[in-house]
Amino acid sequence: MLLDQEKETLSRRRAAMVAAGYWRDRTLLDHLDRAVAQTPDKTAIVAIRSETGAETRLSYRELHRLSDLVALGLAERGIGRGDVVSFQLPNWWEFPVLHLACLKLGAVSNPLMIIFRERELSFMLKHAEAKVLVVPARFRTFDHAAMALAVREKLPALRHLFVAGGTGEGAPAFDALLAPRSGEAGRARLRDRRLGPDEVIQLLYTSGTTGEPKGVMHSSNTMLSNLVPFAERLHLGADDVIHMPSPLAHQLGFMYGLVLPVMLGATAVLQDIFVAEEMAREITREGATFTMGATPFLSDLADYVERKGAATPSLRVFVSAGAPIPRALVSKARHVLGAAIVSGWGMSENGAVTTTGIEDPEEKTTATDGCPLPGMEVRVVDAKGRAVATGEEGYLQARGCSNFLGYFKRPDLAGIDAAGWFDTGDLARMDAEGYIRISGRSKDIIIRGGENIPVVEVENLLFRHPAISAVAIVGYPDPRLGERACAFVTLRDGASLSFEEMVRYLQAQKMATPYIPERLEVVAELPRTPSGKVQKFKLRALARGGG
Repeated sequence: MLLDQEKETLSRRRAAMVAAGYWRDRTLLDHLDRAVAQTPDKTAIVAIRSETGAETRLSYRELHRLSDLVALGLAERGIGRGDVVSFQLPNWWEFPVLHLACLKLGAVSNPLMIIFRERELSFMLKHAEAKVLVVPARFRTFDHAAMALAVREKLPALRHLFVAGGTGEGAPAFDALLAPRSGEAGRARLRDRRLGPDEVIQLLYTSGTTGEPKGVMHSSNTMLSNLVPFAERLHLGADDVIHMPSPLAHQLGFMYGLVLPVMLGATAVLQDIFVAEEMAREITREGATFTMGATPFLSDLADYVERKGAATPSLRVFVSAGAPIPRALVSKARHVLGAAIVSGWGMSENGAVTTTGIEDPEEKTTATDGCPLPGMEVRVVDAKGRAVATGEEGYLQARGCSNFLGYFKRPDLAGIDAAGWFDTGDLARMDAEGYIRISGRSKDIIIRGGENIPVVEVENLLFRHPAISAVAIVGYPDPRLGERACAFVTLRDGASLSFEEMVRYLQAQKMATPYIPERLEVVAELPRTPSGKVQKFKLRALARGGG
C-alpha cells in the first residue's frame, strides 16, 4: 500500500526506531499466541448488544479459533495479502475477530464508523479499493444491510458483502465465514500469511473536524510502540479489565479497546451504545479498572454517578482524550468517581502522544494535556518553524515511534518535514516541564481587531457556568473587526441562559472585554465527530448563516 517514497522514508526511520528500542518487531498475533498459550480460558472479550441484551463472552482460546475460521473463510473467497477488508460494525465481538483474522490472512483492516451513510461509505470504500465489507443487519433502527447493497452496486472492486446479526437480501450472514472447508490444514498455512511488523495493517479514515477524510496507515510497529509505554505509564497489565465505550472504529477505541487488551492479555468489555447508566453498571458488574473516552463520556458518567450515588469502586483510571478536558470537570470526576483522571492528547495519526501520569499533581492533570510518552517528542513553534518561548502559544508538532506511515494515496498531505516533524494542526502552549496544553486548532484562531482570542480559555470559563453543559466558540466574519466570536452552548435540563447573563458572568470572572463573545446561540447539541471532537467547521457555517 505504501508508495516508493513512503517506503524509503520508512527504511530510514526504521533504523533509528529499532536502535532506540521502540520498534520491537512484534505483532498483535505474537501477543495473542502468548495469551492462548498461557491463559487460554481467560475471558478476552465481553460484548453486549444493547438492543437485544445478547451477551457474548469469548476466551482467548475461542478468540483465536474464531479469528482462524474467519481468516480461512476470507481466504477461500480469494482475499489475500494486502487486500482491504472494510467493516462498519458497532462494538460487537465480530469486530476484534475480524481484525485478528485480517492479521492472520495478511489483509488490511479498514474500520468504518457506524454513523457513516451512503455518501461517506461510498467515498471511503472506493478510495480504499475494498474487496470485502461487513455490516450489521440493523443498528439503532437503521437498515445497514440495505444501504450496503445499494453502495455495492456502484463499487465493482467490492467482491463480498457479509451481514452480522442477520442477513440482507442478496448478502450472506457473517456466520458464513465461520464454516471454511479447509480445516486444520488451512489453519496451519495461515502462519505463512501473517503481515510483517512494518507492513500496513490498518487503514483508518480520519473522522473529519475539517470535513476532509484521509486514510491513515499504521503498521504493527507504529501502533504497538505507542501502547507499550502507555501501559507502563498507567501501570496497566494482564489483571486489568478494560471497559471501552468509544467506537472501536475510531482510533481511540481501536487501539485502547481492542489492541491494548490483547497486547496485555487482559479482558475487554465492549459497550456498543453509550449510555452513562449502562456504563456504570458494566464497570461495576465486570470489575472494570480502566476506561478511556472523550470529554462527554467522562462528563456524563460523573453526572450520573453523582446524581444516583452509583459507585464504581473497581475503576482505577479514566483517561480523557479526544478533546480538551475542562479543568472543572477533572476535579469533579476525580471526587465523584474515586479514580485517577488522566488527561491525554493524540490523533488517529499517532495514538496518544501525551498524557499526564497517575502520580502527577492535580494542577498538571487539570491544567495540561500531559507530557510525551517515551518514544515521542513534541515542540511548539511559530509560523516560521522556530521554537516559541515557554508558555507562549504556537503550532504543535510531533514526531517519534508511533507517527503513522502516511495517508493512503495522498503522500502530499502528510505534513511531515525532512526531520520527521508532523504538523498536527493544533495550537498549544508548553510549560517548563514539557507538559502541553492544547489551546485550539490552527484553523480555529479567532482574530478580532488584530488580537487573538484565547478560545479555549473562554470555553473553559463558560463550561463552569451552572446552566451550561457544553460549549464551543467559533469566529464569524465582521467587516470592521475582521472576525467576531459566537458562543454555541447546550444547557442543562431546566436551565436557561441569556446573552446578557453570559456577559455578566464572564465580566464577573474578570475576563477582558474584547474576549467576550458577541453572540450566544443555544442549541440542542453540538455537532461532534464519533470521538467527541466538536466539528467547528459546521458551527462556523451556522454562525455565518450557512445552515
